[in-house]
Amino acid sequence: MGQAEGKLQKKLKPRHISFMAMGGVIGTGIFKGSAETIGLAGPGVVVSYIIAGLLLLVVMAAMAEMATVYPNRNMKDFVREAFGEKVSFVMGWMYCFMWLSVCVIEIIAAGSFLQYWFPAVPLWVLSLASAAFIILINLLSVGTFGEFEFWLAGIKIAMIIIFIALGAGLIFGMIPSEHTPYLENYTKSGGFLPNGWTSVFSAMLVVMFSYGGSELIGLTLTETENAERILPKVVGNFILRIILFFTLPILVICGLIPWNEVGPESSPFVQVLSSTGLSGAAHIMNFILVTAVLSAANSGIYGASRMLFSMAAAGEAPQTLAKTNRKGSPVYTLYLCAVILLAGALLGFFAQDQLFRVLMAVPGFVVMLVWICIALSQLKLRGKYPVKPAFKVWGYPYVTGAVILCLSVIAVMFLFDQQNRLSIGICLAVLLVLIVWSFIRFRGQRSA
Repeated sequence: MGQAEGKLQKKLKPRHISFMAMGGVIGTGIFKGSAETIGLAGPGVVVSYIIAGLLLLVVMAAMAEMATVYPNRNMKDFVREAFGEKVSFVMGWMYCFMWLSVCVIEIIAAGSFLQYWFPAVPLWVLSLASAAFIILINLLSVGTFGEFEFWLAGIKIAMIIIFIALGAGLIFGMIPSEHTPYLENYTKSGGFLPNGWTSVFSAMLVVMFSYGGSELIGLTLTETENAERILPKVVGNFILRIILFFTLPILVICGLIPWNEVGPESSPFVQVLSSTGLSGAAHIMNFILVTAVLSAANSGIYGASRMLFSMAAAGEAPQTLAKTNRKGSPVYTLYLCAVILLAGALLGFFAQDQLFRVLMAVPGFVVMLVWICIALSQLKLRGKYPVKPAFKVWGYPYVTGAVILCLSVIAVMFLFDQQNRLSIGICLAVLLVLIVWSFIRFRGQRSA
């Protein structure tokens, strides 16, 4: 079953990497979270998504640069190379904490969406079934997993493209409807930025949660052939697609429905399709939602299990977690993730609403910390690379420094956001415990 010294298989292809990262990004954040961002900033929230996309571009480029210098290593290894074992240890466990929180959110969301078709089945049963499905996929060989996630993510990406095309047709009158809005909804009800430019930055808190998961590319490096050559090409295409898949759907939503009529009680995508009067629109949208959250959970389990495997291999987690099965899957880390998903589904049985509110803010804040660590690592390592990088971040060190400053400001905004006070308190408590643990675990060792 297991191997004493497990090795991950290099079976992921460029299309697997791109779609896996998009699978982690395109989930609850866009399908549900977009209602909140539109409510905060109106149609102008697309500016928030573009700014966040540019910040993400630099972080991803930093990973691509380091990957060309340090082959067969992942993003946690880059942090370890730059700042030593203590910082790497804390970041690795925080990243696992983030992804497991996301996975619990996604499987409970999947269960709630499935109740549309199976109203008599309890939520916790459907959530457990969703969790079992995701764990089973992750136990397959990494090549089969990558192929499955490629198609799972591909379905929801195709649906978003159809949504954009359908919405554009309705906005400009190419598809007949009772009322053709053209561009009027972008200018009325307060205009493009009804709450001013400050609302663009307020919406960044939710936007960063939505973009969280993109850094999954940094964990695929050890399971990808010629990652140092492939990654720079993948990053540019991936960033462009992510920005388009977030900004265009939101422009369609705001073009068809006045921004102040987008209600938080359901997905804006459902509201738009329902307003078209198309038969079966609700079932189509529900299928998209189920696919989206299962795909996001699938990518999340991959992220958590591979980070745990990497930490175990480096002696930062129990050695048992470094074992793999014959297919090259880190089976014991997957068992641990399965137990946590099971506990999360049962917690959802007792306190679904409260659990959602607490967990939703966790990924956004942790993503900030992870992205800052990646950018700081590139900033520190550039001057002492053992070989010349085949790809470089533009405008070093000013661009990287500016991104670190922007991300730090957004992280501070998280700390003072009253709505997320409990969530951020939990994050800070976990962070403090990990920092203390790291000093105990690596007593007497100096950081880099």
